[in-house]
Amino acid sequence: MFCYLFFYTGRQALGFAIPGIQEEFGWNKATVGTISGIALWSYAIGQMVNGNLADKFGGRRLMALGAILSTTFCILASFMHNFWGMALALGANGFVQAMGWSAGGRVISNWWSHHERGKSFGFYTLAAGSSSVLVYVTSTLTIETFDLAWQWLFRLPVLLMLVGGITFYIVARDTPKDAGIIPPRSFTHDEDDVALEPEAARGLSSGDRYRAVLGIPKIWITGVAIGLQNSARYGLLVWVPVYFLGDSWKDTSNAVWITVALPVGMAVGALVNGQLSDRIFGSRRDRPIMLFMALGALSSLTMWITDPGAGLGIVLLFLCGFFVYGPQSSFWALCPDLAGKVMAGTAVGVVNFFAYLFAGAAEPIIGHLMDRNGGDAGLIFLVVAICCGASAVVTSTIRR
Repeated sequence: MFCYLFFYTGRQALGFAIPGIQEEFGWNKATVGTISGIALWSYAIGQMVNGNLADKFGGRRLMALGAILSTTFCILASFMHNFWGMALALGANGFVQAMGWSAGGRVISNWWSHHERGKSFGFYTLAAGSSSVLVYVTSTLTIETFDLAWQWLFRLPVLLMLVGGITFYIVARDTPKDAGIIPPRSFTHDEDDVALEPEAARGLSSGDRYRAVLGIPKIWITGVAIGLQNSARYGLLVWVPVYFLGDSWKDTSNAVWITVALPVGMAVGALVNGQLSDRIFGSRRDRPIMLFMALGALSSLTMWITDPGAGLGIVLLFLCGFFVYGPQSSFWALCPDLAGKVMAGTAVGVVNFFAYLFAGAAEPIIGHLMDRNGGDAGLIFLVVAICCGASAVVTSTIRR
């Protein structure tokens, strides 16, 4: 949780940098959306590769390495002055950023059983949601309070990620055995426990893991469902700051601070959804996902239809974040539920590949729609509602 709390400083500052980038280079929203899409696609490819590497070499090493490399590529991107330079730097950053989530998910799967996975992944996803809050606060301080150029969004906050990665490597251990801890019998005899010992996985090649995970039909369905959910999530994260920095909000004092309600809602929603899946729904993941997706669509539609002022806008943004992002904790708990602990990293990586493949495809489309409609960033709320509804429908076919 501590390590991933800082990971988004290397990935989500782009939404705050967009106005400065457009002003300096004269790029339209479709161009910036394409760069965002490239970064997300690179992250998707990285998930497919790095999840398997986490199973092979251990999540502790991979997560720490990702933090160090991401800090390097973010700083490099801040010095780019053309489309391809920035696209390549942020694309490379996207790939190494993918060393974080699935590696951490592998470690968590080693330490908690099926009946506690919703809660444990809920806390892990809470850290990710809190990371979004941290990005919004540090980005707002950088741009609004310190009045620095957009380049500093990629130079200052990422230093926190470097500290988090080094700390994780020093403190964390991949398995209870590595920490010198003997797990209780209830854990070692869990119904879906393949084996906790690294020796059990030594006979599996990378190809074996990929074939086994991709041979589970519900992994594919889960990938499509989270892909639609993640399109909604990144639509909000990237374009909500642009919406509140637009002409209609320029007269509102500190309008950009209103956007902090979005990631705060995301952080709280992730914790609540994970708790619900274990405590209320008996470790079933489909029901809390569908419930939150339906309510996320309703909240986003309300935001689009009402064109709210500052007070109601804060409430609705919180609800959008709460319901749109909350199901992620249940999605990640579903991965080791379906594939077992030994292949948890590969399963999380494969599902996250779908998540960012969809999100990356959506970004340039969203930017194009806004350009076609006079740059109206408010359209993001309609797009989010549609994605949430579709995700709820697909999720209705998943049951462990």
